Amino acid sequence: MPDDDDDTGAPEPWDRATEAVPAEDPGGEVTQSVPGDVTQAIPPTTPPTATTPLAAGGALGVGGATPAHAVSRPARPNSQRALIIAVVVAAVLVVGAGIALAVTGGTTPKKAAGGTPNIPATTAGAPAGPTCPLTGVATTGASVPQRPALAVKVDNYPQARPQSGIDQADIVFEEPVEGGITRLVAVFQCQSPALIGPIRSARAVDVQILDQLSRPILIHAGGINPVLDLLQNANLIDDNVFAHGSIVQNPPGRYAPYDTYVSAAAAWGLDPTDTTPPKPLFTYSPTTPAGTPVTSIHIPFTGTNNTLWTWNAARGRWLLSYSGVPAMDADGAQIATTNIVVQTVHVTYGPWLENNVGGLEVQSQMTGSGPVTVLRDGVAITGTWQRPSVNDPTTLTASDGSTIALQPGQTWVEIVPSTVSVTTTSPTASSTTTHP
Repeated sequence: MPDDDDDTGAPEPWDRATEAVPAEDPGGEVTQSVPGDVTQAIPPTTPPTATTPLAAGGALGVGGATPAHAVSRPARPNSQRALIIAVVVAAVLVVGAGIALAVTGGTTPKKAAGGTPNIPATTAGAPAGPTCPLTGVATTGASVPQRPALAVKVDNYPQARPQSGIDQADIVFEEPVEGGITRLVAVFQCQSPALIGPIRSARAVDVQILDQLSRPILIHAGGINPVLDLLQNANLIDDNVFAHGSIVQNPPGRYAPYDTYVSAAAAWGLDPTDTTPPKPLFTYSPTTPAGTPVTSIHIPFTGTNNTLWTWNAARGRWLLSYSGVPAMDADGAQIATTNIVVQTVHVTYGPWLENNVGGLEVQSQMTGSGPVTVLRDGVAITGTWQRPSVNDPTTLTASDGSTIALQPGQTWVEIVPSTVSVTTTSPTASSTTTHP
């Protein structure tokens, strides 16, 4: 049985494993499996021709039902978990593996024993007083909110836009998935949006992304069985909305499968006893490091996700466009960020099918090392990212050996396959540099 994902596009240069994948059929019926083996169908509706602004307060529930929780099982020790993940990474090298696996709505046990990764709490030149751990920005209150990081899996297919809540995320990870499209993992801690979405299913790379965030909560809409099994053994709390229908909102003007949303408060409410903020992931400093002045960076993931970030000096922010069109959020503002981390990784495909049209799971290798380009304050700093194991944080090191510090503020991490050529443009507009 396929999962909820019919966002498949034409094959792209970095996704040769999907050459037989046809274009998306937005009207096709897609099914989800929930605990108790009850299959729910997402109605085959046609999206409107014009985007409708989102509003909170839609009907609750997924398909009008709230499935029962799956039976919990203890999280495995870090060593065993790391071994499992290592075996999975090795498995992606097996050629031709492709057995279609069913989607389930299983859940993960709450707060089982297990340590958090040793993430260095380094915040250089931070403002006086408490700062948000994932942005380096001073909090609006007297202290950092006593809650964990909250990661929400957000769709990034054109018909899923405009998204809600990502403008308030501390960190946004953009990851390549099957069919030549990308998904977003929006991570919140200091801010609490009233509406986040649309929410879609989990992927194997989510484990590697989130394992370094001090056991965050992950909100997602199902996934294939092997991915759900990975989540159960990961350094995170798996909160599948198919097991938590009571927190789901379906805003007016949104159509399945792009109409599943939650509030951050409701998501944190699933794990109210967790009051531990995450450790910092990056180093922050208001001082701009030495770098090359740039006005834009182009990341041509695919035709549907042709990403361009442009520097706006007046706002001190990078502005996002797709295929030359400004990317807007649901509130009508162009998506912007303070920092961009372009992390070049090696990708392989399989061994699992992600949908019923031949899309293989995209496996991004997030451990080891590779090229990195960090953009902040209108300059680009090139260097190397390093991560010895899935239990370690990712470090960013400049070409001169120094740690690359980010400007306090929001960060987008672009996980880019090594086969994609990333181009930066200098202020002269006649000079371009391709990375790596």
